[in-house]
Amino acid sequence: MKVISTPNAPAAIGPYSQAIISNGMVYTSGQIAIDPASGKIVGSTIEEQAEQVCKNVKALLEASGTSMEKVVKTVCFLADMGDFAVFNGIYAKYFVSNPARSCVAVKTLPKNVLVEIDTITEL
Repeated sequence: MKVISTPNAPAAIGPYSQAIISNGMVYTSGQIAIDPASGKIVGSTIEEQAEQVCKNVKALLEASGTSMEKVVKTVCFLADMGDFAVFNGIYAKYFVSNPARSCVAVKTLPKNVLVEIDTITEL
């Protein structure tokens, strides 16, 4: 098992790793719309936040030695299922391989963001 840490994605805000490599797979922790440089939430709309979340996922995968094209599974959490269609538009720009996915609405996300994504990816 190898712990991945990169300044190009937000630092963990709790007792967990940004990502872990195990048995040829990369498991990313849930990413929210935090700018890794400032540590602040980016945007107030689902479009702005989804873009930042996808950029954060991409940075973690690149730091792990893999890419968005190798994602096999995502789990997506939305604060409001009314954002589903708009979210899908942003998501489709980044997850071009159409990985398996779960997408659920939750009551509250960390720092009251609108979206969170975690991934399982091949090396």
